[in-house]
Amino acid sequence: MDVMPQQDPESRQPPDRYASPPGGTALPPEGATAVVPPPPTLRTTLRRAALGAVAAAVLVAGAVVVVPENRGTGPRDPGAVGRARAATTAGSPAALSDLTALIGDRQKRVAQHPKDAPSWAVLGSAYVERGLLSADAAYYARAEQALQRSLAVQPGERGNGEAWVGMAALANARHDFLTAKKWGEAVRARQPKTWRTYAVLIDAYNGLGDYKAAGQATDKFGELRKGVPALARTAQMYRDRGWREDALATAQEAADRATTPAEKAEALYRLGELAWERGEPEEAVPQYDAALQTDSGHHASHAGRARALVALDRTAEALAGYQTAVAKRPRPEYVLELGELYESLGFDGDALSQYTKLRGMLTRAKTAGVNETLVLARLESDHGDPGTAVELLRTEWSHQHRSAAVADALGWALHRSGDSEEALEYARKAMETGVRNASYAYHLGVIEGELAQYGAARRHLGEALRTNPSFSPLAAPMAKDALSALGEPADGGPKDMQPTETPEPAPEPTKSASARPEEAFPAPSAKQEPSSPATTSPAEPAPIPSALSSVGQ
Repeated sequence: MDVMPQQDPESRQPPDRYASPPGGTALPPEGATAVVPPPPTLRTTLRRAALGAVAAAVLVAGAVVVVPENRGTGPRDPGAVGRARAATTAGSPAALSDLTALIGDRQKRVAQHPKDAPSWAVLGSAYVERGLLSADAAYYARAEQALQRSLAVQPGERGNGEAWVGMAALANARHDFLTAKKWGEAVRARQPKTWRTYAVLIDAYNGLGDYKAAGQATDKFGELRKGVPALARTAQMYRDRGWREDALATAQEAADRATTPAEKAEALYRLGELAWERGEPEEAVPQYDAALQTDSGHHASHAGRARALVALDRTAEALAGYQTAVAKRPRPEYVLELGELYESLGFDGDALSQYTKLRGMLTRAKTAGVNETLVLARLESDHGDPGTAVELLRTEWSHQHRSAAVADALGWALHRSGDSEEALEYARKAMETGVRNASYAYHLGVIEGELAQYGAARRHLGEALRTNPSFSPLAAPMAKDALSALGEPADGGPKDMQPTETPEPAPEPTKSASARPEEAFPAPSAKQEPSSPATTSPAEPAPIPSALSSVGQ
């Protein structure tokens, strides 16, 4: 342990009685102090010089030993490895460069100490995070090998919960949410106060559509892991429940309290996403810009920014943003969005190239053990074979992947394949979760229009366009056309829904216990004079506009 001197060498000397006090004037010497001491002899002077030289040598040597090199320059920079370890320990995102340094450090460690189970677990978890940040599924295979090595040295039953948590994170990254749930719950049963367990359980429960359990795990995570990580998770939970104001306030607090560039960039990106989802692209773009200025490696912000720029008719910038996102972080959904943007602009050849590229990416992802069924089903529903999409999504549903996203995609695939009756069930399930998603409302409105439920269709199509008028370069114009085809509701309410020709008066119904509800409560007739008895006529359905039979096709 380094021992710092409590005082500078000068402070160890007796105080100078003649020195002026700070900010004041020296008092005149009194008594013995008024007598000037005699000058020292030559012998005394030489002895003092010799002692002073020895003392100086000792002090210099001591200073070399005990004074750290960075004295007076503040705390030492922990370095890339230290920053990455600190971020993962705190539950915050690590910068890509720092994460790469951590991987290199742990690789050296396990090469020298192959029986170091904790280092293997850290290495495996770092590989998972690296794969997520770079969208490179090759890292997942390396992660599995490292985590298995950790468990071989020290099984989870013997306290290696860190490796089990890593396995859960790996399963989430591969979209195998049921397996992630099993790993996470195994750790929770043995180590209920391990906060990292609840982070992976939140992702697993959300992927399975168990939003109640996800909310409970979020609450527990907040109890065990205070600060920005808890705020970020809570903001996401509020967003999923449709509580926009709460989500915004919590996400803003997370951004204000973030301390590292990676943490700050992620918080700003979340604010951009919330702004985009509520139809405010002019607010979203500055948030994405700030995220990229804070951490240039936050490539998800390139895609978010491009999405918002499309809504602002800054198409050239949007295309450049998507191309950067696909190059830096080639996630399948970015490629699909870029293809649909090309298609909306009439660049069919470019769009086809992106869809072909996407199919190759999805094939490679499947080979690497990553489940990208949801993206593939969306591609098939709108740009391929909807029947294939139905089969894929029915399998997902049978595997308990019943999130709002899967329900919406299955409902839309069923509608596109010609089964709007069954599609309605799943489209409603997606909306019942509470999330404010313009695409979900659009899909439900089109399906309702196909089933001649015009009032509900008008309501949900309008909701989609109010939520985000530019939610998709392809679908948003279709939503506007579908709503226009439905027309405005008739003025004046129910009276305008009566048939144009007055039917013959119906006999007064007999009020008996067996009367049907529609017979017990006949439709109101035209207003009569108070002295005249009211006449009743049975209500008839309004004629179905034939022009709307093709809505949503």
